[in-house]
Amino acid sequence: MLGCILALLLSQNLEGKVVSILDGDTLEILDEKHFTHRVRLAEIDAPEKSQAFGNQAKAVLSNKTFFKNVTIINKGTDRYGRTLGVVMFGERNINMEMVEEGYAWWYKQYSHDPRYGTAQNNARLSKKGLWADPYAVAPWDFRHTPKSTSSKSSSSKSKSSGSGSSKRKK
Repeated sequence: MLGCILALLLSQNLEGKVVSILDGDTLEILDEKHFTHRVRLAEIDAPEKSQAFGNQAKAVLSNKTFFKNVTIINKGTDRYGRTLGVVMFGERNINMEMVEEGYAWWYKQYSHDPRYGTAQNNARLSKKGLWADPYAVAPWDFRHTPKSTSSKSSSSKSKSSGSGSSKRKK
């Protein structure tokens, strides 16, 4: 019985107006009952705000969604209590667009949708967004860089291909 209730809750999509953009992969929506929901975009990981392309990723997400009515396809809840979801604006998959335009990585460790991998490879080959930097550092690697050596520059001695095994730390 509890499993059925949980499955029903997870299957319910959210609808609301985007009222805040926290970074390139997190936003807040206000639903019709005036409840605020923090949503972490599923399948992707965007650069940190203090990382190269972090502010651009936030601006791109804002341009796509801020103050717009969206539907969140509910994918569950993360360990921080945020809704994990795919943001839909009409027929547009905003999560996918962030990867296609080079402002987010496919978060392969937490995603099993290969379409995001294809989108990432195409963006990389076209040098879109963060892929203009040949030494782009994946956010999960950046988060584990000691603070004294991290900077807003993405220059690095090692190139990140977008795969990693770190746990989410946002």
